[in-house]
Amino acid sequence: MELAMVCTRVSLLILILSLCSPYKFIQSPMDFGPLNLLPTTTTASSDFGRILFQSPAAVLKPQSSRDISLLLSFLSGSSLNKVTVAARGAGHSIHGQAQALDGIVVEMCSLPAEIDFFKGEGEISYADVSGGVMWIELLEQSLKLGLAPRSWTDYLYLTVGGTLSNAGISGQTFKHGPQISNVLQLEVVTGRGEIVKCSPSKDADLFNAVLGGLGQFGIITRARILLQEAPQKVKWVRAFYDDFSSFIMDQELLVSMPDLVDYVEGFIVLNERSLHSSSIAFPANVDFNPDFGTKNNPKIYYCIEFAIHDYQNKNTNGEQAVQVISSQMNHMVSQLYSVEVSYFDFLNRVRMEEMSLRSIGLWEVHHPWLNMFVPKAGIGDFRDLLMDNISPDNFEGLILIYPLLRDKWDANTSVVLPDSGSSTDHRVMYVVGILRSANPDDGCSHHCLQELLGRHRHIAGTAGARLGAKQYLAYHSTPSGWQEHFGRRWERFAERKARFDPLRILGPGQGIFPRLSNDGDHDAAHGSSAT
Repeated sequence: MELAMVCTRVSLLILILSLCSPYKFIQSPMDFGPLNLLPTTTTASSDFGRILFQSPAAVLKPQSSRDISLLLSFLSGSSLNKVTVAARGAGHSIHGQAQALDGIVVEMCSLPAEIDFFKGEGEISYADVSGGVMWIELLEQSLKLGLAPRSWTDYLYLTVGGTLSNAGISGQTFKHGPQISNVLQLEVVTGRGEIVKCSPSKDADLFNAVLGGLGQFGIITRARILLQEAPQKVKWVRAFYDDFSSFIMDQELLVSMPDLVDYVEGFIVLNERSLHSSSIAFPANVDFNPDFGTKNNPKIYYCIEFAIHDYQNKNTNGEQAVQVISSQMNHMVSQLYSVEVSYFDFLNRVRMEEMSLRSIGLWEVHHPWLNMFVPKAGIGDFRDLLMDNISPDNFEGLILIYPLLRDKWDANTSVVLPDSGSSTDHRVMYVVGILRSANPDDGCSHHCLQELLGRHRHIAGTAGARLGAKQYLAYHSTPSGWQEHFGRRWERFAERKARFDPLRILGPGQGIFPRLSNDGDHDAAHGSSAT
């Protein structure tokens, strides 16, 4: 055993020397004892955004948490290098957050896809899941037991560790909180290489730091996810609006009914394309043919989407519940549609949209997305700002907008929410997702893409300064931009970084902390000089 460890460390030393050399010697797969480090791959240097492409020097395909621990332990104990490490799940980031220029990318999907269930009788049920497992895999397995996680993302082909490193939100968030509010325990490999099991009662500061921590403090290798009884069917409803105030008021009405409503989202209908693309997964005949006006005088519409779970053993009546709820709403006359689908099909609805886009070559294109958390008091102004900076007639993609409730979020985690301000109803805030696509084959090449990114920077900057909005899945190009993003939370974030990843090895693609060597500046390691 000692000989194997010595061989592994010698091999790692060779790796580090090669990475620090001006010449890159990693040209073929390299066997580092129990570690298998491979040359850079196309997938490791790109992501869903297709905006930044940063090639790592090597890719680690771990078979256990110990593989990751060995790598980080060696890097944190060496003063010869400034090599960084990024954990990559499904690669669904937008701005290279899971990339590591000339560093090492850890492919989390290489971990064994382990899912172990505990089904309590009148007690808590949960699943212990490895960090590289996708949510779709957990759903498929848990449904066999009549169980499912409570909180989801819209798209299920993402890894458990990846979404927990951000927050994980969808239409259930108003009711159950984000995914990070539904975790009982984590196994984490810190930037020091320590394997730690943590929870709200054990090593709670690491637990809270890692949840929403953008991969800065440790790599999530296992998570204990809270489960609930899964419904058999879902009553899926859409209602259309031509007035923004009515749209917002009805969304807030719906999230005030958690005993009746299980899911609430909404989106802006800008043109015929957005109406059609948003209807691909909705298996009902939507007889809505609005007048979108003209290019110079566009007319905008809105759609609320909500769902009611149907538990057959509880004698629920989805149709009756829809009638009770819709009688209190102010949607356009005759523009309410409902359909019953299986729980699995409802949760996996975005997959249908993905397959449609793949079939016409519009999936692997640029995705200059922007996601914002907006205080309730500023949502009307944000809508106006948004409309001032997009062209409804040629917008490609979807704009989501729906309410969240602050008291479903744990302030001890690393997620940054906007201040509530002086709003009379500070409990409500909104998430707005500008999920646009930019296809190079349709003329949106480099210049066009940069123009779209510039518009998004303007929206984010203006909304932040005027409305107190904060980016979700944030991207800032400078450490000072990150300090402004975190605001009064920056000191705690930097202190946690100094404790759990003092050499700043992890998460280089986020651009929050420049990497330090072992003889790096002590004050910088504690976050006081990151500007």
